[in-house]
Amino acid sequence: MTIAVASGKGGTGKTTVAVNLARVLDQPVQLFDCDVEEPNVHLFLKGTQQGEDVVSIPVPVVDEKLCDACGECSRFCEYHALVSFGTKPLFFPEMCHGCGGCTKVCPRKAISEQGHRIGLVETMQAGDITLVTGRLDVGVAMAPPLIRAVKARRQGGLTAILDAPPGTSCPVIATLRDTDAVVLVTEPTPFGLNDLKLAVDMVRELRIPFGVVVNRVGVGDERVHAFCREQSIPILLEIPDDRRIAEAYSRGELVVEALPEYRSQFMQLWKSITTGLVEKTEVTHANL
Repeated sequence: MTIAVASGKGGTGKTTVAVNLARVLDQPVQLFDCDVEEPNVHLFLKGTQQGEDVVSIPVPVVDEKLCDACGECSRFCEYHALVSFGTKPLFFPEMCHGCGGCTKVCPRKAISEQGHRIGLVETMQAGDITLVTGRLDVGVAMAPPLIRAVKARRQGGLTAILDAPPGTSCPVIATLRDTDAVVLVTEPTPFGLNDLKLAVDMVRELRIPFGVVVNRVGVGDERVHAFCREQSIPILLEIPDDRRIAEAYSRGELVVEALPEYRSQFMQLWKSITTGLVEKTEVTHANL
């Protein structure tokens, strides 16, 4: 089973939910930090580094001796990574998606490919948790290829929890694809509600079952709860605005270890995800 924890905006407590949920399972679990531009899950886990792998994407290399400046590669590339003005093509690696199409359309076979590094995938073992972290290199513009490389470390048979990037852009879509359920973490503020609505539209478009965790309950108003009632969205967990949680977070501690009374709440969250979202969806699909 693969569960993604996402949010419409940053700072809602998405990583807090993901890492504490993984800890209370008390079984082997894979935790993926897919927020490759700002990974931070490792700050809350004490473990042993298992290794790291360089991730590259294939980018074109033009042999100017063979190239006749026909411009076919430039016309094919929708992302304008190759540009030709009746001359040998100019190449912009930061815009290349590594699709390989330019090598196929070049009539003179003047284009080959070479690896272009975009980042690292790191693995750490912390008790029952195997943490897989993506770390995008500085200056690299595209996160989705690295996110796909992180998800490729998924081991069949193990529960997987994905800590998604914030927002609703391409990196989030790349993280959420092929997951069994999504937990959307929000806060009861006007900004939280606005971005929750965007996230709800995104997940519905992807047709993935989802529920909401409301963090810092007590700091705002009831509009998030009213929206969830109107839209028939299950609220899976409410986390109060507890100063002790913020203090534990600032020390890099897990909530369920610093404040054991919250352990049962995260265990109930997992039960709500598995029985209220995943199993119910499986039954619905089986009856179609």
